[in-house]
Amino acid sequence: MELRDIEIFLTLTEELHFGRTAERLHVSQSRVSQSIKQQERRIGGGLFERTSRAVRLTPLGERLRDRLRAGYSEIISGIEEATATARGQAGTLTIGTMATHYQSVEAVLDLFRQRHPQCELRLREILPTDPLGPLRAGTVDIGILWLPIREPDLTVGPVLHREELVLAVAAGHPLAGRDSVELEDLGDHPVVYPEGPIPDYVWEAHTPSTTPAGRPVRRGLGIVTLEEAFQAIAGGSVVSPIGSDVGVTRQRGDITFLPITDGPVLRYAPVWRKGGENALVRAFVQVVTKARQAT
Repeated sequence: MELRDIEIFLTLTEELHFGRTAERLHVSQSRVSQSIKQQERRIGGGLFERTSRAVRLTPLGERLRDRLRAGYSEIISGIEEATATARGQAGTLTIGTMATHYQSVEAVLDLFRQRHPQCELRLREILPTDPLGPLRAGTVDIGILWLPIREPDLTVGPVLHREELVLAVAAGHPLAGRDSVELEDLGDHPVVYPEGPIPDYVWEAHTPSTTPAGRPVRRGLGIVTLEEAFQAIAGGSVVSPIGSDVGVTRQRGDITFLPITDGPVLRYAPVWRKGGENALVRAFVQVVTKARQAT
């Protein structure tokens, strides 16, 4: 079985549609059909059930998919790594991440350095209140940002990191003596808000504008940086949901971090400009994908 035929088969198992498979692989639909028929004749059994309305995997097709998927991924990764090495893939890749997440992404950065020693990896801080600005300005090649990101000029890669939200309150705040809080508690206390160009829908994933019961969450002080948020919270006039990584890396005597029992989980992924994709960006995304498969 040729490598291209394996690719056609695996793509069809994902799309379950001959037309979409052909479009995705930039081949004709007849090429897809011919390849599958040849594979079925070679194997001696049907891999797909075809009707006028749907395409489904047979049990035999499911078993073949499961056995081929991992091997194919390894083959492609090996070819891409060898190609990059042969070409002397070099240059500088600038990664933008929020200050509290360096430890969370360190393992992926180390793996990238091991695989691409000729590439210089630079790190720059991204402000939570302006996550997209450095990408669009070209000062970073990839930003590690919390999702969702729905921008037509940006591409979102696989999830790299997850963290729960905690509620940061002043040590003397009425909530500080509790073991945990709920999102509904946000309706009783003003929260910080970003003075920056962060899209509303992105901030909504971090600090909702309404409670689960529909009560509005009042805006208190505006902030630009994490330190400004800490100062505002420590003053006692506002509270704020914040990533749990902050609670681990930025312990303070004047702020208490409370688990939010029904809070959302923030998902972080590499994001890059569609016009800025290059071999190093693709190599980093491959490393992220490889790290995900290993966990």
